[in-house]
Amino acid sequence: MLALFNSKYSLKENDMGLKKMVVMGLAVLLLSTSAAIAGDFDWLKNLDIRARADESGFRAQLSTRFKVGDADVRLVLGNVGSPADAYMVLRLGEICDKPAGYVLERYKANQGKGWGVLAKSLGIKPGSKEFHALKQGHDLHDGHDGHADHGDDKGKGKDKAKDKDKGKGHGKH
Repeated sequence: MLALFNSKYSLKENDMGLKKMVVMGLAVLLLSTSAAIAGDFDWLKNLDIRARADESGFRAQLSTRFKVGDADVRLVLGNVGSPADAYMVLRLGEICDKPAGYVLERYKANQGKGWGVLAKSLGIKPGSKEFHALKQGHDLHDGHDGHADHGDDKGKGKDKAKDKDKGKGHGKH
C-alpha cells in the first residue's frame, strides 16, 4: 500500500512538473511574440530620446509637420505618455483623417494594448501600406541633413513610393 501511495505521489509530482513546463513554455512564447510586435515600433525609443533632448524643437517639428498650432501640440503632448506617443497620435490622425482629439480618446481607451490595436480601432488595417509606413519609422526631419531619422531601421523599402511616379513623362508640364 505504501508503494502504491508513493507511486501515485510521484505521478502527481510529474504532473506538476509537466504543468509548470507547459506554463513556462506558454509564457516564453507570449513574451517573445509581444517583443516581436513591439519591435516593429522600436524607433519610438530613439524619437523619445531626441524629443527630450530638444523639447521646444520637437514641438516646432510636430507643429510644422502636421500643420497644427503650438497649443494643439502642447495639448497632445500633455495627454500622452511620451513625446513619441504624441507623434503617433498626430500621425494616426493624419492617416485616418480624424482630429487629434478623437485619436487621443482612442489612445486612452486602448492604452497598453499596442499601436496595432489603436490603429485598427481607427480603421487602419494591419497589413495596409499606411500601417507598414508607421512601422518603418517617423518622417520628422532631424535638422542636420534634411532627412528623416528612422532610428535603427536600415532603410529597407524607404522612399520607393516617392520615386514611383518619377519615371518617363511624369512631372513634365
